[in-house]
Amino acid sequence: MSQTVDVPHGLPMDRDAGPFDPPSALTRLRDTRPVSPLVFPDGHEGWLVTGYEEVRQLMADTRFSSRLDLDVIHVPYETGMPAATEPSPQLPGMFIAMDPPDHSRLRRKLTGAFTVKRMKQLEEHIADVVERQLDHLARLAPPVDLVREFALPVPSLVICELLGVPYADRDSFQANSAQFMVREQPLEQKMGAYIALNTYLTELVTNKRADPGEDILSDLARHDDLTIEELTGAAFLLLLAGHETTANMLSLGTFALLQHPGQCAELRADAELLPGAVEELLRYLSVADIFFRYATEDLELGGETITKGSTVVVSLLAANHDPRRFENPGTLDIHRNARGLLSFGHGVHQCLGQQLARIEMRAGFEGLLRRFPTLALAVPAEEVKLRTDMNIYGVHALPVTWTAGS
Repeated sequence: MSQTVDVPHGLPMDRDAGPFDPPSALTRLRDTRPVSPLVFPDGHEGWLVTGYEEVRQLMADTRFSSRLDLDVIHVPYETGMPAATEPSPQLPGMFIAMDPPDHSRLRRKLTGAFTVKRMKQLEEHIADVVERQLDHLARLAPPVDLVREFALPVPSLVICELLGVPYADRDSFQANSAQFMVREQPLEQKMGAYIALNTYLTELVTNKRADPGEDILSDLARHDDLTIEELTGAAFLLLLAGHETTANMLSLGTFALLQHPGQCAELRADAELLPGAVEELLRYLSVADIFFRYATEDLELGGETITKGSTVVVSLLAANHDPRRFENPGTLDIHRNARGLLSFGHGVHQCLGQQLARIEMRAGFEGLLRRFPTLALAVPAEEVKLRTDMNIYGVHALPVTWTAGS
């Protein structure tokens, strides 16, 4: 049926093919057996899904559960979680780890806040946020760290304003969210960061319920059927997702573009190429790569039988680089039609904030390339420190420089 391949023990994570490519071990598995067995550290045999069509099918099938409280959950050590954990209580409000109808109930309350129309209305404001941050960048003497001075502040400013989170508190929540995203760390450290964030957000949403303002968390707080615990969980998810992923796309995307100067020049010359370029960067980089599902019954996927109780690991990066779906997928091509990319997921869990992220990236890349036409790496590419230790991929810092006056 399938070609014989070695069954990996633990999830292949080594970016040996380059900073923008899937680990070569994942590529080999995808090309030979896109739904392949995976042995977890405790000996449990689950599955690894790397093919585009197989990933898309899995994400559309709600029999692959997102919950973490059904049975023993097996995950690789690289995620920073134990090899197996006993069922944990479902975290209130954390709808990313819920199935319908619980997931539908919570998500429905947020869909109005993230409509395409509402996001379009925010475009001018987001462009202003970007320009102010670029003004700040221009006042600095290069070299500077683009992550600290631009890529992280822009989405943080935007999501703080949307959610009603005081931007003055950013240092604390950014430090805790970054700690929470570290893969290999003692469980106590991960839980410490989670508890700190949770405590902060509990106080915030409690205040918003008592005195709501004009922001998304206040809108949620007006729903009397949502508990404070549910509001806190939703706030945690929105705050984390709202700045971590976009910040890493802006910094890693800039790194990728600077490695392709010809395409950089094209984007500077023709801003109409930006929407397509953003889609291609989303596909090419797939910063939120790995996630898990849990089979609630015996299922067939990609010619393989996945038994009830199996943990299934999915690689969006491998799927977005599948040559069966995208021609020459390992090449960054801003002229490519990247329609169908899976970077925001698929099915009921498709990312709520995807239009917001696209707007921020279009504004960010356009402004950066326009304001700094001589932008360049300030260190050799191989010295850029990659976030291979984090659950959201990117760079820890991106030292850049430019010619004074440009």
